[in-house]
Amino acid sequence: MDKTQLTEMTARRAADGPDGRQLGAEDISRILDLLFGTVEEAGTIAEALKAREAVTLGSFGSFQVSDGDATFRPGVALTEYLRDQTR
Repeated sequence: MDKTQLTEMTARRAADGPDGRQLGAEDISRILDLLFGTVEEAGTIAEALKAREAVTLGSFGSFQVSDGDATFRPGVALTEYLRDQTR
């Protein structure tokens, strides 16, 4: 899945939300750019990692720096979902 597909899928899911708020594909794309960055500008996750801060995204997982490299450690809920072990 590329960024365009991720953006479109997320926008569709946001439109189905119970709160009635609409987030368009352009909104989602901007949010992804702000979080993960672009070629021209680092995102907030990269900035936190450069400052040697871990970034934890709930049960999804966390990003951290180990020996100068960014690493991702999946959370329990993500691991269980991928293994079809969700409760």
